[in-house]
Amino acid sequence: MIKSRVYIGVGSNIDPESNIIKALTLLNEMTEVTGVSLFYRTKPLGNTSQPDFINGIFEIMTGLPARELKTSVLGAIETELGRVRTGDKNAPRTMDLDILLYNEKVICEGDIRIPDPQIRERAFINIPLYELAGDFVLPDSGESLKDIAEASNRDGLEELRVLSDKLKQVFRTRKS
Repeated sequence: MIKSRVYIGVGSNIDPESNIIKALTLLNEMTEVTGVSLFYRTKPLGNTSQPDFINGIFEIMTGLPARELKTSVLGAIETELGRVRTGDKNAPRTMDLDILLYNEKVICEGDIRIPDPQIRERAFINIPLYELAGDFVLPDSGESLKDIAEASNRDGLEELRVLSDKLKQVFRTRKS
């Protein structure tokens, strides 16, 4: 089976440390996790009267097409971790998993847009993504992740080295 390299954006602000570790464990049971970025604490967007978010990136290898990965794997993990979707796209959440990059493909199918347009806009996405895929060039625009990350405003990003090290340990343990 031919596998694709996929980068998954990870975010949570309801019991985030526990839920992110659980998401990593579940994702590794359903796919092959090949990388974990540094994670960051960030202020919420939109509704600012909620807890801060913790965000980062998981890198995986999968034979699943993007739609199936989104619904059967990422959606299932979000549901298992208690994600409740409301009309507010900035509502608090136990887990948010988004496909950011899927190989060098450009995919626009309904609710799936790859590369994710927020890569260019959000430092908590492009900086950890650059950490894992430093030489990557966005296939829809030709922009390099390096240029995007270097131009990003890092204000409000708090590195979470202890959590990141814990996640990398979970990743290494599961890998061996």
